[in-house]
Amino acid sequence: MAPVPRIGFHASHEQFPPSELLALVREAEAAGFDCAMSSDHFRPWGAAQGHSGFAWSWLGAALASTRLPVGVISAPGYRYHPAIIAQGAATLTEMFPGRFWLALGSGQRLNEDITGLAWPEKAERNARLRECADIIRALLGGETVTHHGRVTAVNAKLYSRPAEPPALLGAAVTEATAEAVGAWADGLLTVSAEPAQMRKVIEAFRRGGGEGKRLVVQVGLNWAPTEAEALAGAHEQWRTNVLGGEVNWELRTPEDFDTATRFVKPEEMRESVWISDDPGWHAARLTELLELGVEEIHLHQVGRNQKAFIEVFGKHVLPALR
Repeated sequence: MAPVPRIGFHASHEQFPPSELLALVREAEAAGFDCAMSSDHFRPWGAAQGHSGFAWSWLGAALASTRLPVGVISAPGYRYHPAIIAQGAATLTEMFPGRFWLALGSGQRLNEDITGLAWPEKAERNARLRECADIIRALLGGETVTHHGRVTAVNAKLYSRPAEPPALLGAAVTEATAEAVGAWADGLLTVSAEPAQMRKVIEAFRRGGGEGKRLVVQVGLNWAPTEAEALAGAHEQWRTNVLGGEVNWELRTPEDFDTATRFVKPEEMRESVWISDDPGWHAARLTELLELGVEEIHLHQVGRNQKAFIEVFGKHVLPALR
């Protein structure tokens, strides 16, 4: 028998104050969501979003006030030294055994260049990510780490560790990155795309060493009572994320993203966000993901109508997926 899929609520720190997100994740649990995940930003993508709480403080509160497993995606090696990420992950896992997972990604300039470090090209960022992942895994395993490379650690050791370390997932959007993280990650975190492209990314991860490992997908969607409201809400809040290629990882400020997307039309949002007023349509698209072998899907409702989304999907979409 296939495992029952886990459907999660994505907490977008770029769009809401952390106090509101904490209330929303509790409501999501009450509505039947199985788990949650958190973004980890220093800046929002655009001015219309307007928030960026510290994810690691919020994670402790979310784990303490719900029974949900909760994960986060972070980029080590820039604003976070990998030893600090390892310490944070160890602390959360020690307090809440088996309920925290950590995904590691190569990052976005929007968040990571505040320290003044040079922002390298993608291949170099992937190499830096691998170094940091190895350091984090060694620290969580109880090792004392001295490392001199793209990052430096000297006699680093974690003194408060969980009995079992958290899962370390690798975050990837492209096939090349998915194949690279397959070599070291306990699972893959990726974003929704057309089924054919999703299949290529998953196959690349498995080819790189990820066969049999965990598959987690974050889905950007927008539901509203009418199609027009759903389209307008996606455009107002998330048009800054429709840029393709490397642009999303290279722009520096929310103002840069607003400028770059000032001519994006509402209808163009359908290329990157699942938009519909029909819960059944969303359920059908999510079923396609599950058929690819994905076992955990985190729903990011990009509009501001979070409570209505939680209520409608709790009643109509989650039961259909189970």
